[in-house]
This record gives sequence, C-alpha cells and structure tokens, in this order.
Amino acid sequence: MIRSVALPQAHNRRLRMLLALLGLAAAAAVLAACGSSGTSSTGGGGGSSAHPVAAAGGLKTAKIGSATVLTNAKGFTLYSFAPDTPTKSNCNGACAKFWPPVKGAVSASGVKGTFGTIKRSDGSVQATFDGHPLYTYVGDTAPGQAKGNNLNLNGGVWHDVPAPR
Repeated sequence: MIRSVALPQAHNRRLRMLLALLGLAAAAAVLAACGSSGTSSTGGGGGSSAHPVAAAGGLKTAKIGSATVLTNAKGFTLYSFAPDTPTKSNCNGACAKFWPPVKGAVSASGVKGTFGTIKRSDGSVQATFDGHPLYTYVGDTAPGQAKGNNLNLNGGVWHDVPAPR
C-alpha cells in the first residue's frame, strides 16, 4: 500500500515564495534583455514607464518598517548603490531602467546631510545625498514600499537611504 505524505504548510509557503522569486528574476532578465539598447537611459520621466521617476525638487522622509528613509515627493523610497562613488554612478543602461536615477538638484526640509549633484555618463544631472547618487526602484509599485532594500542586483547591493535628523 502506498501512502501519500502531505508536505507541511511552511514548506509549501517557502516553495511558493521561491518559485515566485524565480519567476520575477526570469521576468526581470527578459525585460533587461529586451530593453537594453547599449545606450544610457535619461530617466527624465518620458517614455512609458509606469513607475514615477523622481524629478528635481523636494524630497520627504517616511517611516518604512522601523526605519525613517528618504523618499521622493510622491513617497517612493530612495536608494543608493554600493558600487557608486561620490562622483560617479555605476548604474547605466538597462540598470537605470530598473533603478531610475533621481534627476536634478533636490533637498529635504529638516534632514541633516549634504545634497548635491553629479553628471551621469549620458550627460544628465543626478541628485546625491551625503556623496551617494540617488535612485528609485521600479519594484516599488506604491509609496511606502522598500522592496529594493538589500537587493544584490546589477553588480552590487542596493540600500534604502536613511534620513538622519
């Protein structure tokens, strides 16, 4: 007699999560391959991206989980990329389609730190905070999300930007 053994629910949940993550990774790879033209994206808000690109102007802070982070004016979390330097963004081309650079000069009322800008490889101006070029993430589909935090993608780790006060 053959007996069937039911898998524990926790195992089923982990398996479903793993399959969902693998599907998301495959979709991202397909999109990157289809969308890459070998040139840098301007990320200036044009095009058909459904994700709002941060433009020059005021930033805000928001509490996401237990951390207070910088966000764009629409409440989308801002990120820094570990391989960047204070004078150079290392996220260009297909990378910048998933991690749109924050364009132009920005500021945030009451936030202690230094806001500045750098010139990107495509000639556009990108905002920085305390020497880190700033980005949003297309995986954040609503204000208050930080799905890009601690992801190791595009050659480095991404971090949300803490808002010191």
